[in-house]
Amino acid sequence: MASPELTDYERKRLENIRRNDQMMASLKLHSIAAQVSASTKRPRAETKSYKVCPKKQPKTQTPIVIRRSLRTRGLPPDAKGLSDDAIESMVRTSKSPSPSKASPRDLGPLSMRDAYSGASDRALIEALLGIANKPQLSASVKGEIGRFEVSKVENSSGAREGIDGLTYGLIKKEENEIEDGLKLEPLTEGIDGITCGLIKKEESEVDSGLKLESLTLNSENIARVVPGRITNVSFFPCTSSSMVVVGNKFGNVGFWHIDSKEEEESGVYLYRPHTGPISGILIQQHCMSKIFTSCYDGFIRLMDAEKEVFDLVYSSEETIYSICQQSKDPKCLYFAEGHGGLSVWDERTGNFSNQWSLHEDRINSINFNSENSNVMTTSSTDGTACIWDLRSINANKLKTLRTVGHKRAVHSAYFSPSGRSLVTTSIDNTVGISSGVNFEDISMIYHDNRTGRWISSFRAIWGWDDEYVFIGNMKRGVDVISPVERRTVFTLQSPHMSAIPCRFDVHPFNVGMLAGATSGGQVYIWTLGC
Repeated sequence: MASPELTDYERKRLENIRRNDQMMASLKLHSIAAQVSASTKRPRAETKSYKVCPKKQPKTQTPIVIRRSLRTRGLPPDAKGLSDDAIESMVRTSKSPSPSKASPRDLGPLSMRDAYSGASDRALIEALLGIANKPQLSASVKGEIGRFEVSKVENSSGAREGIDGLTYGLIKKEENEIEDGLKLEPLTEGIDGITCGLIKKEESEVDSGLKLESLTLNSENIARVVPGRITNVSFFPCTSSSMVVVGNKFGNVGFWHIDSKEEEESGVYLYRPHTGPISGILIQQHCMSKIFTSCYDGFIRLMDAEKEVFDLVYSSEETIYSICQQSKDPKCLYFAEGHGGLSVWDERTGNFSNQWSLHEDRINSINFNSENSNVMTTSSTDGTACIWDLRSINANKLKTLRTVGHKRAVHSAYFSPSGRSLVTTSIDNTVGISSGVNFEDISMIYHDNRTGRWISSFRAIWGWDDEYVFIGNMKRGVDVISPVERRTVFTLQSPHMSAIPCRFDVHPFNVGMLAGATSGGQVYIWTLGC
């Protein structure tokens, strides 16, 4: 096959290659390059294929002395100048086991001294005993605004015997006597005087209803009470002093005496009577020096300030998720145990009086109706909140009066102060309002309840009447929901808020005092501004 004809460019290229080869041959560059390469090449040393191990160093003949303290060698410290008797006493003391503090897991009483984290809790104990010894109002402001007047009465029906033989009680006003602009104000004096409790203020003195704009947060009303996430917060139901008790996820119970003047302690006292998250706190209305606490560790303890001890009331292998009491029966504890179980523990007998299985999953909250303590509500992770009648027991099962269904877990269900409405909070981003004669009118209000794993779940609570519901939001504020308008009508915000408030409580006798607790251990107290 004939080779194709070359182009002019190819012929020129071949010509240049021949000319360059002739030039390099005339200069003998190839032979010079071979000589230079042979002279600079290093001879390769012959080595074996395995790794050459370094020569071992001979062991030193002088042993290395390891320094050990006298304590680790079991010897007394340097005691030059001391007598032999003193040295022997020190040796006996070092060998004797040192007494250790009692553990919260011990099945038995735990002294407050062992559970306390601090120098001295004497100021708190004296404050608790002082509150317990002072006479308190028997009725709460909650639910009585605009409907009742509490004053000194003589031999009225439904009244209760009070201090020094005086009679105190509730005087119900007729519907046609309720005046616009009526407001009740708590009074702390009058135990031996003319008036005790709540009195009516004239319309010319105050405006009707609670003004949400007047709720303010001052810097002095903020304190870090416990480390870590707060799971429960509760006001002491008294008029003589302002005090808050909280529980956290580490088993700590913290007290904040807001009225304390002590600068060193700042009114904050920290105990650790449990080893797990605190699931409930109950302050005894009849004796406020006694406080029940329940925990995920399966323990229920009774803090008794008079005895200075955390007594063990009940222990279980199951988790205790919530605890509550009937107002008419302070000797019985209602607590949620295990998956859907509700137990009633009678302190007088030290045994169960009833046990029921109410839900398919854990019970998150228990609450009793203020108008009828036989009516109880529970919320559960199974997505329901149920209303029960304790008087209707059929085959050891309670009768369900009403079931409020949510799409996901329900974390709380609370009756309103009047007992006529129910608020439920679910992680399906809704707040449920149930009202009507049989709670048949159910409305779901949208609210972002996705707190995540690092913040305690939101739980909506009622205010001092049926007008407002308070719940935290993810923007470091407090949303106020109107059950009538079925929407959020106001948001409490403050530059002092540095965290998301997730658990709340309202002072039962001080209208406008709202406590919000965060996952950082802080407590914020909102009060009525001037």
